Parts: sequence; C-alpha cells; structure tokens
Amino acid sequence: MGYPMAGYLAKGGHDVTVYNRTREKALHWSGNFTGVIAETPAAAAADAEIVFTCVGNDDDVRAVILGDEGVMNTVRSGAIIVDHTTASAAVAREIDTLARSRNVGFLDAPLSGGQAGAENGQLTIMVGGTTDDFARAFPAMDCYAKACTRIGPVGNGQLAKMVNQICIAGVVQGLAEALHFAKRAGLDVQQVISAISQGAAQSWQMENRWETMVCDDFEFGFAVEWMRKDLKIALEEAKTNGATLQLTQLVDQYYAEIVDQGGARWDTSSLIARLER
Repeated sequence: MGYPMAGYLAKGGHDVTVYNRTREKALHWSGNFTGVIAETPAAAAADAEIVFTCVGNDDDVRAVILGDEGVMNTVRSGAIIVDHTTASAAVAREIDTLARSRNVGFLDAPLSGGQAGAENGQLTIMVGGTTDDFARAFPAMDCYAKACTRIGPVGNGQLAKMVNQICIAGVVQGLAEALHFAKRAGLDVQQVISAISQGAAQSWQMENRWETMVCDDFEFGFAVEWMRKDLKIALEEAKTNGATLQLTQLVDQYYAEIVDQGGARWDTSSLIARLER
C-alpha cells in the first residue's frame, strides 16, 4: 500500500525519499514517480520533516523505527513519524514515549480501504496523536485520503482500526450467510441484491463483494491472513479492556478454516467458501 501512497505524495509536490525492504519495489517505484531511493530506514528519515511507515505488524514497526538501521537513529528534532501500520495500541504508545524524549512527534494512523483505496487515493485514516502533530501532518496524508480523522491521543488510532475490523468481520459473515441462503433458496441473487441494497441491508461489502462471492472469486483484496492478524490484535485488546467480542472470535475461527482450505491469501469475502463446501 505504501507504493501508491508515496506516489500520491510525489504527485502532490512533496520531496519524497522511499525505502522498501525489497529493493526491487523501490526501484520500480522510482521508475514511475519522482523521488530518491534510500538504502535503510535511517537513511530515508535523515532529512525528513515527516516520516511515514507502513509495514506488517508490531515486530516490523519496531524493526523499521527502533532497529539498528531504524528511523529513530537519524530522525531530526521537530520531525513527525506517522505509522500507517495496523498494529497494537501498546506499540504505538511505546514508540511515542521514545519519540517524545527526542522532541519527535508521533501519530498512529492505521488505514482502511485496502489496496484499491491506496491506488485511488481514497483511504480512510484513523489517527491518534496531538492536535498540533495532526495539523502538521494532515496536508500530506490528505494526498491519498478521502477521510482523515483524529480520534484522540496516541493509541486511539489503532483502537479505532480495531473497531473497523470488528465491524467488517461481522458484516462479511452476515453477507456470506445471506448469499448462501439465497442460492439454496433458488433465488435470483442479482435480483435480490438489487432489491435489498436499496434498504437497510446495504453495505460497502455488499456493493463491492457480492458478485465475486457468488462466483467464488477471491484472488484479490485484503488477505485473510492479514485480517486474522488484525482480529488477533482486537481480541487481545478486548482481554485488557473487558469487551465481549463473541462474534469476532467466532468469525476469526471461521477464517482459520479458510486458511486450512488454502485461502490464507484469499480476500476476506471468502468466508462464503466454508459454507459452499
């Protein structure tokens, strides 16, 4: 996702330096956009006013920001680090504490919208951090966002992303069961969707995924293995705050079944596949 996002920054007139752990991806990016390639995260961050990171999980965030060749080794006083990774609130607060000790701002800013949202510059960003840091970073984030909202202090961006994933898990499971039911009932699924999508049942998932779901087409979108990572973070946070996430826990188990079917890289809409076996 960082590839098109960095592209929007470059097209927006920003001086961009990129680093990717797979150098070939950085080279490919430089062939399509104007910018500089760095050999390490530290080198990429050295002269930056704002440093954006977008990696996989807590360990990746720590490696890229806190590692031996990480951002924190060179980031200058007064700069801001914006982490777009979906990670834990705990790691966001950990990095923020260290950043503040060095007069560096930090925003946890996970994304929603997937690869398509990144490519179209239509991401939703949930941000945790100070109002001043948010105001300074907002014009850059706005280059690839359709909505960018400060939720509260550091950690709240990640908590909001957990809410987002909890909602998606329930909606996709409901849609999967509805489509499965419609097929078993012998209904014209397209006709049914045309009718109910005009009412209270309408959702983004219905609008964008029903057709591929009934066609068993899942080779795109947000991978099941990444959704399971996100749900694990939410379920672990729920143990801390006392929230009851029975449906989320159940859907996570269903995704485990999809992985067992060989669908770790399938889109999250593949929940219907376990019903159609």
